[in-house]
Amino acid sequence: MHRPLRVLLIAEAANPEWVSVPLVGWSHAHAIRAHVDAHLVTQVRNREAIERAGLREGRDFTAIDSEAVAGRVHRLAALLRGGDNKGWTSVTALDSISYWWFERQLWRRFGAAIARGDYDVVHRLTPLSPTTPSWIAKRLRRCGVPFVLGPLNGGLPWPRQFEDARRREKEWLSYVRGLYRLLPGYRATRAAASAILCGSVATGDQVADRWRDKCIYLPENGIDPTRFGCAVEPFRGDPLRVAFVGRLVPYKGADILIEAAADLVRAGRVAVEIFGDGPERARLERMVQGFGLDGGVTFAGFVEHKALQQRLCRAQVLGFPSVREFGGTVVLEAMALGLVPIVVDYGGPGELATHDTGIKVPLGARAEIVRGFRTALERIAADPYRLRDLSIRARARALGQFSWAKKAEQVVEVYRWVVGERGTKPDFGCPLGCRTVTPTPA
Repeated sequence: MHRPLRVLLIAEAANPEWVSVPLVGWSHAHAIRAHVDAHLVTQVRNREAIERAGLREGRDFTAIDSEAVAGRVHRLAALLRGGDNKGWTSVTALDSISYWWFERQLWRRFGAAIARGDYDVVHRLTPLSPTTPSWIAKRLRRCGVPFVLGPLNGGLPWPRQFEDARRREKEWLSYVRGLYRLLPGYRATRAAASAILCGSVATGDQVADRWRDKCIYLPENGIDPTRFGCAVEPFRGDPLRVAFVGRLVPYKGADILIEAAADLVRAGRVAVEIFGDGPERARLERMVQGFGLDGGVTFAGFVEHKALQQRLCRAQVLGFPSVREFGGTVVLEAMALGLVPIVVDYGGPGELATHDTGIKVPLGARAEIVRGFRTALERIAADPYRLRDLSIRARARALGQFSWAKKAEQVVEVYRWVVGERGTKPDFGCPLGCRTVTPTPA
């Protein structure tokens, strides 16, 4: 029996009470802690939520106060991003500055302990962005401590057919995103890493050949069965209930779903409920009125994550036409409930859903995706009872392969590899035999 590995888990964003990356950081770290002797290092803004989750500061985790820089960067990002929920590439770029300061404070706190061998592995869980270097990577290599990076995810190319959405999202910096490879620390981070966990095929494709032997495919998304453990209600007759979940922004494609479902909604065969809020809501509401879909398409607004599963269990289908989704947590969560996903076969959703657990519509022009979703909805509405087998397989896939417990076991295998307890590099496979689809530049 080996003693438990001693791991320093770095998750600058880790919060059990938030959503998106902070919830991913917390969920992943919390699951890993069940398998190793881990100490979590996070940012001070997460302290109170982590304490409410039962961890004790000093013993279980350390909160780094980097607000002297992080607060200023946050305010600058709010000025430059072009509006709420927009300009995410610019925000990520600015966050690299505050993360650099966070790591400097971390090293002051833990550098001596790392150097004297108190930790077998240092693992950076967040930031997820592959554009953010780690200032401590070279120092860890000099100390002889394996450094695990990721899962990293990001950089999915914008589809050329959706340049208008790119502009409406204020993604000006995305046109020169590739310059991040020139940032100080970019090469050093990858050269010093013992393992690079790639959360998507697109992210893996961004890694230069000289570092590919370190890469392991491991999607960053996971499922907490306690949050998404109920099951959808069986179909009991028209209307077929379709849910959309996500921020109401251009690339998420709620407008595509509304247009695709319009004829079926007017016929009373489909009802659509949209969960989420954002700058597109007013336009979407006008679209519903213009199509004459009042009552058949409803807007639930923002729903707390803990309450969402009960609401989703009233639906049978997830309609999610996002055209540029890195991860696709919402797809996994819906599958865990037994909702059958209809997604665009591009990015995270196309890797998480399979042809025997959902329906994948090819990436194309907006009109082509609308037709693809309309056809999928018409086929299901014509024979809704075929959803049963898809639902069973979707739930089994999400809960069996993507639970946080399962992902923690996989990460521990990576730790065993980098410390020399395992001879071969772990290979967790690439779902679907997936491949990258690179859109033609506009």
